[in-house]
Amino acid sequence: MRTTIDKVKIKKVAGGVSAPIGYQSGGLRCGIRKEKLDLGWLISETPADAFAVYTKNLFQAAPLKVTQASLAVKQKLRGIIVNSGIANACTGDRGLNDAYQMREQMAEKLTTESHYIAVASTGLIGEFLPMDKVTKGIKAINFDQQSPESFESAILTTDTREKKIALQMKIDDQVVTIGGAAKGSGMIHPNMATMLGFITTDAVIDPIVLEQELKDQTNQSFNMITVDGDTSTNDTVVVMANGLANNQLLNRDHPEWLIFTEALSEVFQFLAKEIARDGEGATKLVEVEVEGTETEADARKMAKAVISSNLVKTAIHGADANWGRIITAIGYSGVQFDPDQVIVKIGDKTVVENGLPKRFDEAELKHDLEQDEVKIFVKVGSSNQIARGWGCDLSYEYIRINALYRT
Repeated sequence: MRTTIDKVKIKKVAGGVSAPIGYQSGGLRCGIRKEKLDLGWLISETPADAFAVYTKNLFQAAPLKVTQASLAVKQKLRGIIVNSGIANACTGDRGLNDAYQMREQMAEKLTTESHYIAVASTGLIGEFLPMDKVTKGIKAINFDQQSPESFESAILTTDTREKKIALQMKIDDQVVTIGGAAKGSGMIHPNMATMLGFITTDAVIDPIVLEQELKDQTNQSFNMITVDGDTSTNDTVVVMANGLANNQLLNRDHPEWLIFTEALSEVFQFLAKEIARDGEGATKLVEVEVEGTETEADARKMAKAVISSNLVKTAIHGADANWGRIITAIGYSGVQFDPDQVIVKIGDKTVVENGLPKRFDEAELKHDLEQDEVKIFVKVGSSNQIARGWGCDLSYEYIRINALYRT
């Protein structure tokens, strides 16, 4: 839990992913999609330290391979070019060449070396990009006309809204900003999903520490969400730090390190929860908190089991206080615990105590389950290990969206 002084020191600001000093972003429609924006760009004035994490699906889309190749040179980026509508996945040598072509064209547009450019794509798997349209789109980019809203819109697919945040704080009496934007709505499952995430900061930060923070923060956010149990081919989360805030080098020994990491955590978790909240056909955000396991990894594993259960998700959609589905999920999670110690709460109402059902007011709990956000709390022991996961209900609308996705 954040302290009072942290709340004072960290504040929300406008600007999204390009709020930090030295970043610009924008988007346009190049014609991949019929009506919506479909080509986005994000740039830094100077080469920024950059790291990325990717899908664990063995089918990695072409843009991921190109981004990995770029980062392998100097671990720095100046720009990212993103298209929506077509994933450029399972497209063989042609798809890989197309992704490299996007990188070269963006580098030429930005007058920088190609290894300073990352590429990301999202959309339909197995189709080729219309490179004539993409090429015209990249040539049409005007860096003098930035629009964070356009970038945040251009990266979406079945999402119903943009996902963005920017936070500001003082480090060494310098204003430091962290911005973020993401997309994701379906094919969302722990170990990321058909999602893209872009995190920017103007902080001066030790690159080794930045890379570890990306991994740790992803494990506690994007790797703790689910919509439908599917992990996509294109998941990418990129973090960039260009150092233009001119603070003293941030690392774990810095006296204000915890302020920075608290803000960074809030950015990651906000974007992750927005993805879960915007799950295809979703009507409710579901948060599952697990406490008392022997390790934090066990707590994460158990939370994932509950939020991934289709039976739990459908019960929540129907506002049915069927706690039996929750204990079933924790029971098959693979985590060892004493069933006689289990406590389960839905909202603030205890439904299981010491492994046995506890009487509750059905009408009151149904009312709680009808709200936009539903919280489930599970305690299985006395340790202080804790983890949270986020998901959504499973609705009729989810089936309609995915039954007709290609058409």
